[in-house]
Amino acid sequence: MPAEPVTPSTVDAEDPGRRRARRMLGALAMAATLPALYLPGLTHNFFDLKIYMSAMDWWLAGNPLYDYVQGDRVQGELFFTYPPFAALLLLPFALPKLGATVAIFTGLTLLGVVVTTKWLLDPVIRRHHLPHLFTLVVGVLLVLAVESTRETITFGQINMLLVVLILADLLFAVPKNSRWAGVGVGLAAALKLFPGIFVVYLLATRRWRAAAVATATAAAATLLAAAIAPGDSWRFWTHELWATDRVGRTDYTGNQSLFGLLSRLTVPDEPNRLVWLALVAAVAGYGLWRAARASRAGDPLTGLTLTGLVAALISPITWTHHIYWFIPAVVLLVDAVLSTDPRTATGARRRRRLSALAVGTSAIIVYGVVSFYDFGVAPTPTNSPWEFVLRNTYVLLCLVLLAALPVRAQADAPATESREPDTLPKESLPR
Repeated sequence: MPAEPVTPSTVDAEDPGRRRARRMLGALAMAATLPALYLPGLTHNFFDLKIYMSAMDWWLAGNPLYDYVQGDRVQGELFFTYPPFAALLLLPFALPKLGATVAIFTGLTLLGVVVTTKWLLDPVIRRHHLPHLFTLVVGVLLVLAVESTRETITFGQINMLLVVLILADLLFAVPKNSRWAGVGVGLAAALKLFPGIFVVYLLATRRWRAAAVATATAAAATLLAAAIAPGDSWRFWTHELWATDRVGRTDYTGNQSLFGLLSRLTVPDEPNRLVWLALVAAVAGYGLWRAARASRAGDPLTGLTLTGLVAALISPITWTHHIYWFIPAVVLLVDAVLSTDPRTATGARRRRRLSALAVGTSAIIVYGVVSFYDFGVAPTPTNSPWEFVLRNTYVLLCLVLLAALPVRAQADAPATESREPDTLPKESLPR
């Protein structure tokens, strides 16, 4: 019998060292591309973090917190806009030198990226028997390449802290029936209004106790801040919260929300609020309905991801660094691809469709919306279909994923063998 031909796969099987070397070279090549992706963001120079620290110095000097303002070439004027509880958390970081604070924030963000990526990938690695360390390294490098992560790091934002609190609370660290379930979401909502949507998600999934705990935690943190800074707290909750002009121009391309899309169509006029509210109601209703169904089907990560995408769409201001939730969406798509049997026509079509969506989403969020452009220095309307797509890419991608993100069957169980796609329960199909 003639000898079996030697192929790369058989060589790898006989030489694990060569396989490890190739993986290491691939990871190093990915790491080498990161500086090029970060070059545009270096102009941010930790701009947001410097605003936080300047506002804290202003506050420590005895001035009203929400009187702090500084000029900006894009937005005109920028203020401190976070709730008073966030100011209490930020206050100690104003004590060291700015360089030390920048290093601490960057280190914590990097730690958050590693921890959350491990949380997301470990179940997929177990189900599909992937090489553990290599998959985690590649995953972390890809997350660092995504525009939302780059903007979080180079602006000095606190987004990864919020993501860690939400994922730890609702998926990875706190048992579902624990009396502490909801605390992380409540703290995140007290720090920044954006995570408040996850309290609504808990209500939609009928986790009444966790929703109550989250609400009570947010209220307790807010009351603590009010006890320490009553004047600033009263001013924030009665006035500054509703003053959207303090956050920035809504037509700026970096605002990837439905309101931002409408603002870019109508600038210099304000969008019709009734049209916006109708879109918000439709998107929130549909997205949270899908999220609740995913949770009931045993796929809470898809439920959380859909909720995060809803939050990005319905918030009046959604900066690019807010939309972390594209990252778990890619993980979910890859998991669904690996779980789909390609040996049937239906499975092959489904696998191609999900693969195209995963690759397309990854390419878009790595390249980004604003990193390599300078949109929005002056208010300009959207003048062509191409410009409409380019300036609203994340909004449109959120809408696509809201409809197309699959709900995985038995998401928490290891994958011992692929199931036939046409035998999957209805809950496993996109809706």
